[in-house]
Amino acid sequence: MSGTGEKGSATTKTPGDFLKAIRGRPVVVKLNSGVDYRATTKTPGDFLKAIRGRPVVVKLNSGVDYRGILACLDGYMNIAMEQTEEYVNGQLKNKYGDAFIRGNNVLYISTSKRTLADGA
Repeated sequence: MSGTGEKGSATTKTPGDFLKAIRGRPVVVKLNSGVDYRATTKTPGDFLKAIRGRPVVVKLNSGVDYRGILACLDGYMNIAMEQTEEYVNGQLKNKYGDAFIRGNNVLYISTSKRTLADGA
C-alpha cells in the first residue's frame, strides 16, 4: 500500500505551475467556436522586445493614432518613435521626424502589418 496516504500530493499542480511548464512551447487552444488557436506563449515584455525597430501603431486615450517605427520604450510605456505620422479620425494630420509619447496617454501599441509607405 505504498503511496496511499499521500493521494495526489506529488501530482497536484496549480494553474501557475501549468503556465510555467508550457512557457515558450507551442500551444493549441480550442475555442468554444470550434476554432483552434495556435500560439507560442509570450509575455508582454517578449512582445515589446520583438517589435522594437518595426512599424507600429500607437493609439492614445484621446483616439489619435501615431504610426511610425518604434525606437524605444521604458517601463512607464514612454515611447520614442521615428518617421512618425499623426492620424485623427483616420486622416493624416501631421508628419514628424521623431516623436516622444508619454506612457500614461497610451491606450495600446499594435504592430503594423503594412509599411508606412503603403499608408499603414
